[in-house]
Amino acid sequence: MVSEEPTDVGANLEGEAPDVERSVETDEATYTDDSELERTIGLTGGLAIGVGTMIGAGIFVFPGLAAGRAGPAAAGSFALGGVVALLVALPASELATAMPKSGGGYYFISRGLGTLAGAVVGLSLWFGLVFAAAFYLVGFGFYAVDTLAELGIVLGPELVIPIALVFGVGFTLLNVTGTENAAKLQNGVVALLLSILAVVLLWGTLDALGLIGRPSTPERFMPFGPFPVLTTAALVFTSYLGFAQVATVAGEMKRPGRNLPLAMVGSVLVVTVLYVTTIFVATSAFGSERLASLGETAMVDVGRHYLGSAGALAIVFGGLLATMSSANASILSTSRAIYAVSKDALLPRWACRINLKYGTPHVALGMAGGPILVLVATGRVEVLAEVASFLHLVLYGLICVALVVLRRDEPEWYDPDFRTPGYPVVPALGAVASFALIGFMQTASQVIGLGLMLAAAGWYFYYARDVNLRGAL
Repeated sequence: MVSEEPTDVGANLEGEAPDVERSVETDEATYTDDSELERTIGLTGGLAIGVGTMIGAGIFVFPGLAAGRAGPAAAGSFALGGVVALLVALPASELATAMPKSGGGYYFISRGLGTLAGAVVGLSLWFGLVFAAAFYLVGFGFYAVDTLAELGIVLGPELVIPIALVFGVGFTLLNVTGTENAAKLQNGVVALLLSILAVVLLWGTLDALGLIGRPSTPERFMPFGPFPVLTTAALVFTSYLGFAQVATVAGEMKRPGRNLPLAMVGSVLVVTVLYVTTIFVATSAFGSERLASLGETAMVDVGRHYLGSAGALAIVFGGLLATMSSANASILSTSRAIYAVSKDALLPRWACRINLKYGTPHVALGMAGGPILVLVATGRVEVLAEVASFLHLVLYGLICVALVVLRRDEPEWYDPDFRTPGYPVVPALGAVASFALIGFMQTASQVIGLGLMLAAAGWYFYYARDVNLRGAL
């Protein structure tokens, strides 16, 4: 398949036009003007990317917060988040096989719905990832203090934010020195993390069911009613933000029509099972009220409950790795979002400059790291997580809308290897569910999220209203 160029892509306020890159798709590789991407990623590799991106800080930071809001029914909140993610994963898979480009959801929406929607989503994605990275770094600070406490070095909670700031700077510099270094760190962390979780959750499940100990006394499943289950689902949706990352490697995936949807759907299912099991094991250990009182590091005491000091040390180390992994991946993704928007002339071209020594977008990384450190200094964990969820839910809802629009008009260049089953019901449900979940968030999070989107729209009208991206491939 050969991509097409639009006849007129326009220019921004500084006279810069979008840097449109032609590409040729074959079964062996994706060829662009200046590079060749071989198809080397199979189904296993796609699953590893999806699971590795999602299985991070949420599983260690959220159990105490979620149980305090919804009781044991917080497991239902995670399951609901998984269902919404699945409804979006199928449309995203179809769009990714039709448009295998870097930028993922931003690219689909800007080419399907036009420049205004693309600018709002692209800039909001930048902000959303900044909030997510700040949330993960604050969680990392909590786990770092607890890790040192388990090793006999007791520090006060006042050092949580300074530690988060220091490592925020460190992860940004690591990404500047090369993507390969960051990827190696990511893969190693995820493999170790999954091993720790498998042991603790298996042991905890057998214990909670009374197969290797005394069964726990069942707690009322929904002590606060159904509404907190929905508000908690909106909060914890941050845990599912990574599944769309699989779409960004569509151009490198073997048999994308088969492997891409299987990898996205499969990784959401695996992570949903892990999240639901974690809440079951955690609330079985202590009950939701006590679990909530233990805060962001409640899982440490859960590990201690089931496996003694070894369990506590394993969880605290796992939490440290998870928050590190999520923060590092979010900083990397934030810079790539800025890079993609800048190449499309929605931001000044200097924002996508590449460092000649390391081959990384160092300016974009600076534009990611700076705001992240400012937000980390606030220490507002729940608000940071919800604003990240808000902005990503808008992105996911619009991905579903973009699919419906493209299918309705079906331009000549639109030739996906995979088509969403159950169309148009599945994308319609995905859009409605994504937008509806926003309605259950805290007012502060909604106001901040809406304000950021309005600011992005204002920037578009000021700087890039003459840029035309629709259909530009």
